[in-house]
Amino acid sequence: MMYTIKSFTKKLLLLLCVVVSLNKLNAQERPNIIMIMTDDQGWFDAGFNGNKTIKTPNLDKLASKGVVFDRFYSGSAVCSPTRASVITGRNPLRIGIPDANSGHMKKEEITIAELVKKKGYATGHYGKWHLGILTKKELDANRGGKEKHFKHYSIPTMHGYDEFFCTESKVPTFDPLLQPAEFKDEESLKYGWSAVKKGEGSESYNTSYWIGDEKKSKDDLSGDDTKLIVDKVIPFINKSVANKKPFFTTVWTHAPHLPVVTSDYYKSKYYGLTNKEQLYFGCITALDDQIGALWSELERLGITDNTMIWFCSDNGPENKTPGSAGEFRARKRSLYEGGLRIPAFVVWEGKIKGNKRVDFPAFTSDYLPTLINVLDIDYPDDRPLDGINIMPFIKKPKKIRKKPMGFAYKKRISWVTNQYKLVSEDLGEIYELYDLLNDRSENINIIKSKAELAAKMEKELDEWLLSVENSKNGNDY
Repeated sequence: MMYTIKSFTKKLLLLLCVVVSLNKLNAQERPNIIMIMTDDQGWFDAGFNGNKTIKTPNLDKLASKGVVFDRFYSGSAVCSPTRASVITGRNPLRIGIPDANSGHMKKEEITIAELVKKKGYATGHYGKWHLGILTKKELDANRGGKEKHFKHYSIPTMHGYDEFFCTESKVPTFDPLLQPAEFKDEESLKYGWSAVKKGEGSESYNTSYWIGDEKKSKDDLSGDDTKLIVDKVIPFINKSVANKKPFFTTVWTHAPHLPVVTSDYYKSKYYGLTNKEQLYFGCITALDDQIGALWSELERLGITDNTMIWFCSDNGPENKTPGSAGEFRARKRSLYEGGLRIPAFVVWEGKIKGNKRVDFPAFTSDYLPTLINVLDIDYPDDRPLDGINIMPFIKKPKKIRKKPMGFAYKKRISWVTNQYKLVSEDLGEIYELYDLLNDRSENINIIKSKAELAAKMEKELDEWLLSVENSKNGNDY
Protein backbone atom coordinates (compact mmCIF):
# COMPACT_ATOMS: atom_id res chain seq x y z
CA MET A 1 0.00 0.00 0.00
CA MET A 2 2.85 2.35 0.93
CA TYR A 3 4.55 1.60 -2.40
CA THR A 4 1.34 2.41 -4.26
CA ILE A 5 0.92 5.76 -2.49
CA LYS A 6 4.55 6.68 -3.13
CA SER A 7 4.23 5.62 -6.74
CA PHE A 8 1.03 7.64 -7.16
CA THR A 9 2.60 10.70 -5.54
CA LYS A 10 5.64 10.42 -7.75
CA LYS A 11 3.50 10.18 -10.88
CA LEU A 12 1.39 13.13 -9.73
CA LEU A 13 4.49 15.27 -9.17
CA LEU A 14 5.81 14.26 -12.58
CA LEU A 15 2.49 15.23 -14.17
CA LEU A 16 2.53 18.60 -12.42
CA CYS A 17 6.05 19.23 -13.69
CA VAL A 18 4.93 18.44 -17.22
CA VAL A 19 1.96 20.82 -16.89
CA VAL A 20 4.19 23.60 -15.54
CA SER A 21 6.66 22.97 -18.34
CA LEU A 22 3.91 23.14 -20.96
CA ASN A 23 2.58 26.36 -19.47
CA LYS A 24 6.03 27.92 -19.68
CA LEU A 25 6.37 26.75 -23.26
CA ASN A 26 2.98 28.15 -24.15
CA ALA A 27 3.88 31.47 -22.53
CA GLN A 28 6.99 31.70 -24.69
CA GLU A 29 5.03 30.78 -27.81
CA ARG A 30 2.35 33.42 -27.24
CA PRO A 31 2.79 36.27 -29.71
CA ASN A 32 4.39 39.51 -28.66
CA ILE A 33 2.12 42.48 -29.33
CA ILE A 34 3.16 46.01 -30.31
CA MET A 35 0.36 48.54 -30.85
CA ILE A 36 1.64 51.69 -32.54
CA MET A 37 -0.61 54.71 -32.84
CA THR A 38 0.39 58.00 -34.41
CA ASP A 39 -1.31 61.31 -33.64
CA ASP A 40 -3.38 63.18 -36.26
CA GLN A 41 -1.84 61.30 -39.19
CA GLY A 42 -4.26 61.50 -42.10
CA TRP A 43 -5.23 58.50 -44.23
CA PHE A 44 -3.12 59.82 -47.10
CA ASP A 45 -0.10 60.75 -44.96
CA ALA A 46 1.83 57.55 -45.80
CA GLY A 47 3.39 56.04 -48.88
CA PHE A 48 1.53 52.76 -48.49
CA ASN A 49 -1.72 54.64 -49.13
CA GLY A 50 -0.39 56.21 -52.30
CA ASN A 51 1.29 59.44 -51.15
CA LYS A 52 4.26 60.20 -53.44
CA THR A 53 5.57 63.20 -51.50
CA ILE A 54 5.90 62.02 -47.91
CA LYS A 55 8.82 59.62 -47.45
CA THR A 56 7.74 56.68 -45.27
CA PRO A 57 9.92 53.77 -46.50
CA ASN A 58 9.85 51.88 -43.21
CA LEU A 59 6.10 52.07 -42.77
CA ASP A 60 5.71 51.07 -46.42
CA LYS A 61 8.03 48.09 -45.91
CA LEU A 62 6.13 46.95 -42.83
CA ALA A 63 2.78 47.43 -44.51
CA SER A 64 3.95 45.24 -47.40
CA LYS A 65 4.79 42.48 -44.95
CA GLY A 66 1.27 42.50 -43.56
CA VAL A 67 -2.31 43.42 -44.30
CA VAL A 68 -3.24 47.03 -45.04
CA PHE A 69 -6.73 48.11 -44.02
CA ASP A 70 -8.34 50.30 -46.67
CA ARG A 71 -11.30 51.00 -44.43
CA PHE A 72 -10.15 51.29 -40.84
CA TYR A 73 -11.69 53.86 -38.48
CA SER A 74 -10.63 55.59 -35.30
CA GLY A 75 -12.99 55.21 -32.35
CA SER A 76 -13.65 58.95 -32.39
CA ALA A 77 -12.83 62.08 -34.37
CA VAL A 78 -10.28 63.19 -31.73
CA CYS A 79 -7.50 61.56 -29.76
CA SER A 80 -8.40 60.80 -26.11
CA PRO A 81 -11.64 59.00 -26.93
CA THR A 82 -9.92 56.88 -29.58
CA ARG A 83 -7.21 55.91 -27.09
CA ALA A 84 -9.89 54.75 -24.67
CA SER A 85 -11.45 52.58 -27.37
CA VAL A 86 -8.09 51.01 -28.26
CA ILE A 87 -7.41 49.52 -24.85
CA THR A 88 -10.99 48.69 -23.78
CA GLY A 89 -12.85 47.65 -26.93
CA ARG A 90 -15.63 50.04 -25.91
CA ASN A 91 -17.00 53.32 -27.18
CA PRO A 92 -15.35 56.15 -25.22
CA LEU A 93 -18.70 57.67 -24.21
CA ARG A 94 -19.36 54.55 -22.16
CA ILE A 95 -16.24 55.36 -20.15
CA GLY A 96 -16.88 59.09 -19.80
CA ILE A 97 -14.18 60.28 -22.21
CA PRO A 98 -16.16 62.23 -24.81
CA ASP A 99 -13.38 64.58 -25.93
CA ALA A 100 -9.69 65.41 -25.60
CA ASN A 101 -8.71 66.62 -22.11
CA SER A 102 -11.93 65.28 -20.60
CA GLY A 103 -12.57 62.42 -18.18
CA HIS A 104 -10.01 59.71 -17.52
CA MET A 105 -9.49 55.97 -17.80
CA LYS A 106 -11.43 54.52 -14.88
CA LYS A 107 -10.13 51.73 -12.66
CA GLU A 108 -13.37 49.83 -13.25
CA GLU A 109 -12.63 49.50 -16.97
CA ILE A 110 -11.02 46.30 -18.25
CA THR A 111 -7.98 46.91 -20.47
CA ILE A 112 -5.97 44.74 -22.83
CA ALA A 113 -2.92 45.28 -20.61
CA GLU A 114 -4.74 43.88 -17.58
CA LEU A 115 -5.98 40.84 -19.46
CA VAL A 116 -2.64 39.87 -21.02
CA LYS A 117 -0.70 40.56 -17.82
CA LYS A 118 -2.70 37.78 -16.14
CA LYS A 119 -1.41 35.49 -18.90
CA GLY A 120 2.21 36.25 -18.08
CA TYR A 121 2.87 39.17 -20.41
CA ALA A 122 5.25 41.99 -19.61
CA THR A 123 3.37 45.24 -20.27
CA GLY A 124 4.59 48.74 -21.06
CA HIS A 125 3.22 52.03 -22.37
CA TYR A 126 5.31 54.65 -24.15
CA GLY A 127 4.62 58.10 -25.62
CA LYS A 128 1.39 60.01 -25.27
CA TRP A 129 -1.20 58.94 -22.67
CA HIS A 130 -4.03 61.51 -22.71
CA LEU A 131 -6.30 59.33 -20.58
CA GLY A 132 -5.92 61.28 -17.36
CA ILE A 133 -3.49 63.55 -15.53
CA LEU A 134 -0.08 62.21 -14.47
CA THR A 135 0.62 64.48 -11.49
CA LYS A 136 -1.19 66.37 -8.77
CA LYS A 137 1.93 68.01 -7.40
CA GLU A 138 2.98 70.43 -10.13
CA LEU A 139 1.57 72.20 -13.15
CA ASP A 140 2.00 69.93 -16.14
CA ALA A 141 0.62 69.97 -19.67
CA ASN A 142 -3.11 70.73 -20.05
CA ARG A 143 -4.55 69.55 -16.75
CA GLY A 144 -1.83 68.23 -14.46
CA GLY A 145 -1.33 69.88 -11.09
CA LYS A 146 -4.65 71.72 -11.15
CA GLU A 147 -6.89 70.83 -8.22
CA LYS A 148 -10.08 70.86 -10.28
CA HIS A 149 -8.62 67.97 -12.31
CA PHE A 150 -7.28 65.87 -9.40
CA LYS A 151 -10.17 63.39 -9.79
CA HIS A 152 -8.75 62.59 -13.22
CA TYR A 153 -5.43 61.28 -11.88
CA SER A 154 -5.02 58.06 -13.83
CA ILE A 155 -1.62 56.63 -14.77
CA PRO A 156 -0.87 53.53 -16.88
CA THR A 157 0.18 51.36 -13.92
CA MET A 158 -3.39 51.66 -12.62
CA HIS A 159 -4.55 49.83 -15.76
CA GLY A 160 -2.33 46.80 -16.16
CA TYR A 161 0.97 48.30 -17.29
CA ASP A 162 4.17 47.25 -15.53
CA GLU A 163 6.00 50.37 -16.60
CA PHE A 164 5.52 53.55 -18.61
CA PHE A 165 7.29 56.54 -20.08
CA CYS A 166 4.71 59.05 -21.17
CA THR A 167 3.35 62.57 -21.25
CA GLU A 168 -0.14 63.71 -20.37
CA SER A 169 -0.82 65.13 -23.83
CA LYS A 170 0.93 66.79 -26.77
CA VAL A 171 4.57 67.88 -26.83
CA PRO A 172 6.84 69.35 -29.53
CA THR A 173 8.03 66.57 -31.82
CA PHE A 174 11.70 67.55 -31.34
CA ASP A 175 13.17 68.62 -27.99
CA PRO A 176 9.78 67.82 -26.44
CA LEU A 177 10.27 69.79 -23.24
CA LEU A 178 11.33 73.05 -24.91
CA GLN A 179 10.00 75.86 -27.07
CA PRO A 180 11.87 78.79 -28.68
CA ALA A 181 12.15 82.09 -26.82
CA GLU A 182 11.33 83.74 -30.15
CA PHE A 183 9.65 82.46 -33.30
CA LYS A 184 10.79 82.93 -36.88
CA ASP A 185 8.55 83.86 -39.79
CA GLU A 186 5.76 81.35 -40.51
CA GLU A 187 6.53 79.47 -37.29
CA SER A 188 4.44 79.60 -34.14
CA LEU A 189 3.78 77.99 -30.76
CA LYS A 190 0.64 76.38 -32.17
CA TYR A 191 1.85 75.10 -35.54
CA GLY A 192 5.52 74.34 -34.94
CA TRP A 193 9.08 75.46 -35.60
CA SER A 194 12.52 74.48 -36.77
CA ALA A 195 14.48 72.70 -34.04
CA VAL A 196 16.23 75.19 -31.76
CA LYS A 197 19.97 75.29 -32.47
CA LYS A 198 22.71 75.67 -29.90
CA GLY A 199 23.05 79.29 -28.87
CA GLU A 200 19.44 80.13 -29.70
CA GLY A 201 17.15 80.98 -26.83
CA SER A 202 14.60 78.48 -25.50
CA GLU A 203 12.26 78.04 -22.56
CA SER A 204 10.19 75.30 -20.95
CA TYR A 205 7.16 73.86 -22.74
CA ASN A 206 5.69 73.22 -19.27
CA THR A 207 5.34 69.45 -19.53
CA SER A 208 7.31 66.36 -18.48
CA TYR A 209 7.75 62.71 -19.23
CA TRP A 210 6.48 60.62 -16.32
CA ILE A 211 7.70 57.15 -15.35
CA GLY A 212 5.87 56.39 -12.11
CA ASP A 213 3.51 57.62 -9.40
CA GLU A 214 4.51 61.30 -9.09
CA LYS A 215 7.88 60.36 -10.59
CA LYS A 216 9.17 62.03 -13.74
CA SER A 217 12.08 61.14 -15.97
CA LYS A 218 15.39 62.79 -15.20
CA ASP A 219 16.98 61.63 -18.47
CA ASP A 220 18.32 63.91 -21.17
CA LEU A 221 15.21 64.37 -23.29
CA SER A 222 16.67 66.34 -26.16
CA GLY A 223 16.39 65.38 -29.80
CA ASP A 224 13.68 63.70 -31.84
CA ASP A 225 10.68 62.86 -29.69
CA THR A 226 9.79 59.59 -31.42
CA LYS A 227 13.39 58.42 -30.98
CA LEU A 228 13.16 59.16 -27.26
CA ILE A 229 10.05 56.97 -27.13
CA VAL A 230 11.50 54.08 -29.16
CA ASP A 231 14.72 54.26 -27.12
CA LYS A 232 12.58 53.29 -24.11
CA VAL A 233 10.58 50.64 -25.94
CA ILE A 234 13.66 48.70 -27.10
CA PRO A 235 15.09 48.04 -23.60
CA PHE A 236 11.62 46.94 -22.46
CA ILE A 237 11.53 44.42 -25.32
CA ASN A 238 15.06 43.21 -24.61
CA LYS A 239 14.28 42.73 -20.94
CA SER A 240 11.13 40.77 -21.77
CA VAL A 241 13.00 38.52 -24.21
CA ALA A 242 15.80 37.94 -21.67
CA ASN A 243 13.17 36.96 -19.08
CA LYS A 244 11.50 34.67 -21.65
CA LYS A 245 8.22 36.54 -21.28
CA PRO A 246 5.92 37.59 -24.10
CA PHE A 247 5.41 41.35 -24.16
CA PHE A 248 2.56 43.75 -24.85
CA THR A 249 3.24 47.42 -25.47
CA THR A 250 1.30 50.46 -26.62
CA VAL A 251 3.56 52.92 -28.43
CA TRP A 252 1.66 56.17 -28.95
CA THR A 253 3.76 58.77 -30.74
CA HIS A 254 3.11 62.50 -30.58
CA ALA A 255 3.97 62.97 -34.24
CA PRO A 256 2.55 64.49 -36.35
CA HIS A 257 0.33 66.34 -33.85
CA LEU A 258 1.04 70.06 -33.63
CA PRO A 259 3.42 71.60 -32.77
CA VAL A 260 5.49 69.87 -35.45
CA VAL A 261 9.15 70.53 -34.73
CA THR A 262 11.74 69.23 -37.15
CA SER A 263 15.52 69.25 -37.41
CA ASP A 264 17.33 70.61 -40.46
CA TYR A 265 18.25 67.04 -41.43
CA TYR A 266 14.63 66.04 -41.96
CA LYS A 267 13.57 69.42 -43.34
CA SER A 268 16.24 69.07 -46.02
CA LYS A 269 14.52 65.94 -47.35
CA TYR A 270 11.77 68.26 -48.56
CA TYR A 271 13.93 70.99 -50.07
CA GLY A 272 11.95 73.29 -52.31
CA LEU A 273 8.67 72.92 -50.43
CA THR A 274 7.23 75.52 -48.06
CA ASN A 275 8.56 75.72 -44.53
CA LYS A 276 5.22 74.45 -43.21
CA GLU A 277 5.46 71.41 -45.47
CA GLN A 278 9.08 70.79 -44.53
CA LEU A 279 8.18 70.82 -40.85
CA TYR A 280 5.16 68.56 -41.24
CA PHE A 281 6.52 66.05 -43.74
CA GLY A 282 9.93 65.99 -42.06
CA CYS A 283 8.27 65.19 -38.74
CA ILE A 284 6.55 62.15 -40.30
CA THR A 285 9.77 60.92 -41.93
CA ALA A 286 11.60 61.24 -38.60
CA LEU A 287 8.84 59.10 -37.06
CA ASP A 288 9.20 56.62 -39.92
CA ASP A 289 12.92 56.18 -39.25
CA GLN A 290 12.16 55.16 -35.67
CA ILE A 291 9.59 52.61 -36.80
CA GLY A 292 12.43 51.19 -38.90
CA ALA A 293 14.74 51.13 -35.87
CA LEU A 294 12.12 49.24 -33.87
CA TRP A 295 11.66 46.65 -36.62
CA SER A 296 15.44 46.23 -36.96
CA GLU A 297 15.64 45.41 -33.26
CA LEU A 298 12.96 42.75 -33.62
CA GLU A 299 14.94 41.27 -36.52
CA ARG A 300 18.15 41.31 -34.47
CA LEU A 301 16.37 39.44 -31.67
CA GLY A 302 14.92 36.95 -34.14
CA ILE A 303 11.33 37.47 -32.98
CA THR A 304 9.61 38.99 -36.02
CA ASP A 305 7.70 35.78 -36.78
CA ASN A 306 6.11 35.76 -33.36
CA THR A 307 5.41 39.48 -32.99
CA MET A 308 2.18 41.18 -33.99
CA ILE A 309 2.44 44.85 -34.92
CA TRP A 310 -0.78 46.83 -35.18
CA PHE A 311 -0.41 50.31 -36.65
CA CYS A 312 -2.93 53.14 -36.97
CA SER A 313 -3.53 56.85 -36.39
CA ASP A 314 -5.93 58.19 -33.76
CA ASN A 315 -8.09 60.30 -36.11
CA GLY A 316 -7.95 62.27 -39.35
CA PRO A 317 -5.50 65.10 -40.11
CA GLU A 318 -5.56 68.39 -38.23
CA ASN A 319 -7.08 71.36 -40.02
CA LYS A 320 -4.85 73.93 -41.73
CA THR A 321 -1.90 71.54 -42.04
CA PRO A 322 -0.41 69.80 -45.10
CA GLY A 323 -1.83 66.56 -43.67
CA SER A 324 -4.31 64.87 -45.99
CA ALA A 325 -7.28 62.54 -45.88
CA GLY A 326 -6.89 61.98 -49.61
CA GLU A 327 -10.18 61.57 -51.43
CA PHE A 328 -12.16 61.37 -48.20
CA ARG A 329 -14.45 64.11 -46.98
CA ALA A 330 -13.49 66.44 -44.09
CA ARG A 331 -10.77 66.07 -41.43
CA LYS A 332 -10.23 65.75 -37.69
CA ARG A 333 -13.34 66.41 -35.51
CA SER A 334 -15.71 65.34 -38.27
CA LEU A 335 -17.62 62.05 -38.52
CA TYR A 336 -17.35 62.09 -42.29
CA GLU A 337 -14.77 59.65 -43.65
CA GLY A 338 -11.83 62.05 -43.55
CA GLY A 339 -12.22 62.56 -39.82
CA LEU A 340 -12.34 58.85 -38.97
CA ARG A 341 -10.79 56.78 -41.76
CA ILE A 342 -7.14 56.35 -40.86
CA PRO A 343 -3.97 54.66 -42.14
CA ALA A 344 -3.72 51.19 -40.61
CA PHE A 345 -2.15 47.78 -41.05
CA VAL A 346 -1.26 44.61 -39.12
CA VAL A 347 1.92 42.54 -39.45
CA TRP A 348 2.35 39.03 -38.03
CA GLU A 349 4.78 37.26 -40.29
CA GLY A 350 4.39 33.88 -38.65
CA LYS A 351 0.60 33.73 -38.94
CA ILE A 352 -0.79 36.27 -41.42
CA LYS A 353 0.05 36.20 -45.11
CA GLY A 354 1.34 39.61 -46.15
CA ASN A 355 1.35 41.86 -49.19
CA LYS A 356 -2.41 42.33 -49.37
CA ARG A 357 -5.06 44.96 -48.73
CA VAL A 358 -8.53 44.41 -47.33
CA ASP A 359 -11.53 46.72 -47.52
CA PHE A 360 -13.86 45.39 -44.83
CA PRO A 361 -14.84 48.00 -42.21
CA ALA A 362 -13.07 47.80 -38.85
CA PHE A 363 -12.18 50.23 -36.06
CA THR A 364 -10.06 50.65 -32.96
CA SER A 365 -12.69 49.11 -30.67
CA ASP A 366 -12.03 45.83 -32.52
CA TYR A 367 -8.52 45.54 -31.10
CA LEU A 368 -9.41 44.11 -27.70
CA PRO A 369 -11.92 41.48 -28.90
CA THR A 370 -9.47 40.39 -31.60
CA LEU A 371 -6.48 40.05 -29.30
CA ILE A 372 -8.27 38.15 -26.55
CA ASN A 373 -9.64 35.78 -29.20
CA VAL A 374 -6.15 35.18 -30.63
CA LEU A 375 -4.78 34.58 -27.12
CA ASP A 376 -7.79 32.49 -26.02
CA ILE A 377 -8.58 34.82 -23.11
CA ASP A 378 -12.10 34.93 -21.71
CA TYR A 379 -13.54 38.40 -21.17
CA PRO A 380 -14.36 38.48 -17.44
CA ASP A 381 -17.92 39.84 -17.50
CA ASP A 382 -20.87 40.60 -19.76
CA ARG A 383 -20.53 44.38 -20.09
CA PRO A 384 -21.06 45.55 -23.69
CA LEU A 385 -18.11 45.62 -26.07
CA ASP A 386 -18.49 47.67 -29.22
CA GLY A 387 -15.81 45.85 -31.17
CA ILE A 388 -15.62 42.37 -32.67
CA ASN A 389 -12.91 39.83 -33.46
CA ILE A 390 -11.66 40.88 -36.91
CA MET A 391 -9.09 38.10 -37.40
CA PRO A 392 -11.52 36.10 -39.61
CA PHE A 393 -11.92 39.19 -41.83
CA ILE A 394 -8.15 39.55 -42.09
CA LYS A 395 -7.70 35.94 -43.15
CA LYS A 396 -10.83 35.83 -45.36
CA PRO A 397 -11.44 39.42 -46.53
CA LYS A 398 -14.60 38.58 -48.46
CA LYS A 399 -16.54 38.23 -45.22
CA ILE A 400 -19.13 40.92 -44.45
CA ARG A 401 -19.22 42.81 -41.16
CA LYS A 402 -22.59 42.22 -39.50
CA LYS A 403 -22.17 44.33 -36.36
CA PRO A 404 -22.40 48.08 -37.16
CA MET A 405 -20.04 50.67 -35.72
CA GLY A 406 -21.36 53.64 -33.75
CA PHE A 407 -19.60 56.99 -33.46
CA ALA A 408 -20.40 60.08 -31.43
CA TYR A 409 -18.50 63.32 -30.98
CA LYS A 410 -20.07 66.47 -29.52
CA LYS A 411 -23.32 66.97 -31.47
CA ARG A 412 -22.30 64.55 -34.22
CA ILE A 413 -23.44 60.91 -34.39
CA SER A 414 -23.17 58.21 -37.02
CA TRP A 415 -23.96 54.54 -37.60
CA VAL A 416 -21.83 52.62 -40.07
CA THR A 417 -22.68 49.23 -41.56
CA ASN A 418 -20.75 47.14 -44.04
CA GLN A 419 -22.05 49.35 -46.85
CA TYR A 420 -23.86 52.42 -45.54
CA LYS A 421 -23.29 55.35 -43.22
CA LEU A 422 -26.05 57.24 -41.45
CA VAL A 423 -24.64 60.50 -40.14
CA SER A 424 -25.92 63.63 -38.42
CA GLU A 425 -24.01 66.76 -37.51
CA ASP A 426 -26.61 67.90 -34.98
CA LEU A 427 -27.71 64.98 -32.77
CA GLY A 428 -30.18 63.49 -35.19
CA GLU A 429 -32.03 66.64 -36.27
CA ILE A 430 -30.96 66.12 -39.88
CA TYR A 431 -29.64 62.78 -41.12
CA GLU A 432 -27.66 61.99 -44.25
CA LEU A 433 -27.10 58.56 -45.75
CA TYR A 434 -24.15 57.47 -47.89
CA ASP A 435 -23.31 54.29 -49.77
CA LEU A 436 -19.65 53.89 -48.81
CA LEU A 437 -18.99 51.02 -51.19
CA ASN A 438 -20.01 53.08 -54.24
CA ASP A 439 -19.41 56.62 -52.96
CA ARG A 440 -16.19 56.64 -50.93
CA SER A 441 -16.04 60.44 -50.91
CA GLU A 442 -19.61 60.86 -49.57
CA ASN A 443 -20.72 63.09 -52.41
CA ILE A 444 -24.29 61.82 -52.84
CA ASN A 445 -26.79 61.86 -49.97
CA ILE A 446 -29.19 58.99 -50.77
CA ILE A 447 -31.47 59.30 -47.74
CA LYS A 448 -34.54 60.18 -49.81
CA SER A 449 -34.19 57.17 -52.10
CA LYS A 450 -33.34 54.84 -49.21
CA ALA A 451 -35.79 56.17 -46.61
CA GLU A 452 -36.75 52.73 -45.29
CA LEU A 453 -33.13 51.71 -44.81
CA ALA A 454 -32.37 55.03 -43.13
CA ALA A 455 -35.28 54.56 -40.71
CA LYS A 456 -34.03 51.07 -39.80
CA MET A 457 -30.49 52.36 -39.21
CA GLU A 458 -31.80 55.29 -37.14
CA LYS A 459 -33.66 52.87 -34.89
CA GLU A 460 -30.53 50.76 -34.43
CA LEU A 461 -28.51 53.88 -33.65
CA ASP A 462 -31.04 55.03 -31.04
CA GLU A 463 -30.91 51.62 -29.34
CA TRP A 464 -27.12 51.73 -29.30
CA LEU A 465 -27.12 55.24 -27.83
CA LEU A 466 -29.39 54.00 -25.01
CA SER A 467 -26.87 51.24 -24.29
CA VAL A 468 -24.04 53.78 -24.29
CA GLU A 469 -25.95 56.04 -21.91
CA ASN A 470 -26.57 53.09 -19.58
CA SER A 471 -22.83 52.41 -19.47
CA LYS A 472 -22.03 56.09 -19.02
CA ASN A 473 -24.21 56.08 -15.89
CA GLY A 474 -21.97 53.41 -14.34
CA ASN A 475 -24.37 50.49 -14.68
CA ASP A 476 -21.75 48.22 -16.27
CA TYR A 477 -19.79 48.18 -13.02
